[in-house]
Amino acid sequence: MAPVTSNNTIAKTNGQPGPRYHHIWLVTGPAGCGKSTVAKHLSTALNLPYIEGDEFHTKANIEKMANGIPLTDADRWDWLTALREESLRKLADGAEGVVLTCSALKRKYRDVIRVAPYYSHDVVLHFIYLHAPEDILLERVGLRKGHYMGANMVHSQFSILEPPTAEETDVISIDVSRPMEDVLEDSLNKVVEKMNETASS
Repeated sequence: MAPVTSNNTIAKTNGQPGPRYHHIWLVTGPAGCGKSTVAKHLSTALNLPYIEGDEFHTKANIEKMANGIPLTDADRWDWLTALREESLRKLADGAEGVVLTCSALKRKYRDVIRVAPYYSHDVVLHFIYLHAPEDILLERVGLRKGHYMGANMVHSQFSILEPPTAEETDVISIDVSRPMEDVLEDSLNKVVEKMNETASS
């Protein structure tokens, strides 16, 4: 697939200065919602680096989840900070944007990542919130092979899930109860629309 361009990336391909804004696209939602699938699709289509949030968990966190033990807030703080710092590092190294995955189940978890634009005013953060009824996600996770996130963890994640509110204006909401090809198309269309909107502001 050829990289998709928007108003703020076309300038660079024409030999003009790079984009005014650098976007962090954080694909979020509970286990089974398809975060990695959506994020990889966006990364490929937009030609942006991809950060898999699960790879930044500590060994202790992974062992807890593999044993069906929910993570505590204390378990998550360093993980969230690491994801934020890695995103900014990619941008500092020259990336026009970055796509990453992180469940970010609570408002305060999302707020940790929201600190990122404070460091650089040309950074714009967006959350892509993937959602579906719990029974659908339970079924999907039950079909996974070799993943440490078991089906029992879906319920524990739903029990602490704080869906984004209307005042969280940096959130794009995507219903993933549909076929994945529809989810991928919808996600990419909304991302490109947001990039164009930001570029023209």
